[in-house]
Amino acid sequence: MKTIAIINGPNLNLLGKREPDVYGDESFETYLKKLQSTFNGVSLEYFQSNIEGELIDKLQDVGFSYDGIILNAGAYTHTSVGIGDAVKAISTPVVEVHISNTFSRETFRHTSYISPHTKGIIIGFGLESYKLAITSFID
Repeated sequence: MKTIAIINGPNLNLLGKREPDVYGDESFETYLKKLQSTFNGVSLEYFQSNIEGELIDKLQDVGFSYDGIILNAGAYTHTSVGIGDAVKAISTPVVEVHISNTFSRETFRHTSYISPHTKGIIIGFGLESYKLAITSFID
């Protein structure tokens, strides 16, 4: 059985409440249950934090033993050299995901310090971005 960590960054704990026109009206916990039933042969571990250092600690914790990591670092994507360096330092492949199309938003969101160190990027497919990322690890 494959083990995949889903790591979400700042403000993603507000999914379902925060800007539903951009992020939808479903909480991540509700969506995670759907993912777990869809991918019942995959062990999905979920972690969310609004704190940059906790995200780095989690990447280092799972980054040498899991089969994959799905990372939505939220706004830290565009500001955190530290998270980018953590992704570069680990051996577990990482897929960067974003719910919204970051390229249709503010210009500062067009730069990622994470992307150069990832297996791939999935942007703009809503919560389904996570499903696509899981599929990339099992196909």
